[in-house]
Amino acid sequence: MSRPDFGILLGLAYQSFVDQLHADLARHGFADLGPSVGYVVRAIAAEPEPPSQRRLSVYLGITDQGAKKIVDDLVERGFVVRKPSKEDARVNELHLAKRGKALLEAARRFHARYEAALAEKVGADASTARRVLALIAAGADDGAAGRLRAT
Repeated sequence: MSRPDFGILLGLAYQSFVDQLHADLARHGFADLGPSVGYVVRAIAAEPEPPSQRRLSVYLGITDQGAKKIVDDLVERGFVVRKPSKEDARVNELHLAKRGKALLEAARRFHARYEAALAEKVGADASTARRVLALIAAGADDGAAGRLRAT
């Protein structure tokens, strides 16, 4: 049998991780997650100050209209709240609602358990895997590295 293609392995590993994450989150009351929820929640949490919708669109590399559509949906589903900015009344800041904070904490717990289980199976190779993934992500020239920074 030939050696599996590296890109396919990366894609399959990511999909497996996401499937397991979503199954875990569903067991914790988050069965209604779309593909962008995690990125938006992490992006809002990553900012030192609550971002505006415009700043979020730049951070995620999407259009203002795309950000508005996503934020409207997340506000409606209780993950995000808009609050008027203290500096500019024309701007709304985005804050994680209680449900958004709970989602972020549940995801972080899963990430920690997943990495610990991987380390149990492969030992020190788990830290090597982390370094390799960080190196691959750091080489992204399309802005993805900024969107995926750790929080």
